[in-house]
Amino acid sequence: MSTFSMAERHNLEKCFGMSSGYVLNFSDRTFGEFVFETVGIHIHDEKYTAEGTSKAKKLRTLWKLEADHTVGKLIFALVDYAESLSAARDSEAKALADKCRQIATRLIAGGPSLAPLKEHAKVLNANHLAEQIRRMEASVETDPSLAIGTAKELVETCCKTILAERGKPVPGTPDVSTLTKETLKELKLVPEGVPDAARGADVIKRLLSNLGTIGNGLAELRGLYGTGHGKHGSASGLSTRHAKLAVGAAATLTVFLFETHKATKE
Repeated sequence: MSTFSMAERHNLEKCFGMSSGYVLNFSDRTFGEFVFETVGIHIHDEKYTAEGTSKAKKLRTLWKLEADHTVGKLIFALVDYAESLSAARDSEAKALADKCRQIATRLIAGGPSLAPLKEHAKVLNANHLAEQIRRMEASVETDPSLAIGTAKELVETCCKTILAERGKPVPGTPDVSTLTKETLKELKLVPEGVPDAARGADVIKRLLSNLGTIGNGLAELRGLYGTGHGKHGSASGLSTRHAKLAVGAAATLTVFLFETHKATKE
């Protein structure tokens, strides 16, 4: 079952002109051919007629029944087709298409959800953080290098935000390693802060030590394959799965840091 919100569904239905029961300018035949060629599904099968036999109702049922990756792939194809129908599109139509592509990207990407990060961005009123999250969601499938670069920047923004909130900003232009180290120290998450007598102390210390290396690893990966550095003409980038790894690691680290910050702020 696909996982998008009511607001996302509204945007999709508006983009595909589904309010009257149709889907774009498809006939029953061409719609069936389009869906099958895109995701290998016979949209006119009985299982997709549970809510009715119109093309829009069949598509809504498919959204409910099929996995995120399948639905995301179909949405991408439908958005591209919708844009091909009109050469002259206003800014509102372009913005709507971009929103639908972001939905498709999130569904296809799978992996760790960025929803917890979005909530922290809202609570902290951190517009730059929210923009980085949006950029990662939109690029993890379509532009892995950008996603990797943004993942590293996300860790920097997270650390700077926490340190500023605690009145401990690092002066100058510190690198991600310095920012991560200072944030862990401020949040008392350094291995030295765990008493030897604590249950599982060795494991906890090892996890905290590894936690501190995520920022360094992302910085190295960004330097090799992400955005922000010129490459020679024949350089090859990484794939979507590598971008998911970078985004997932950055999301896990930053959510943990923000939640620790919130829990210990008082």
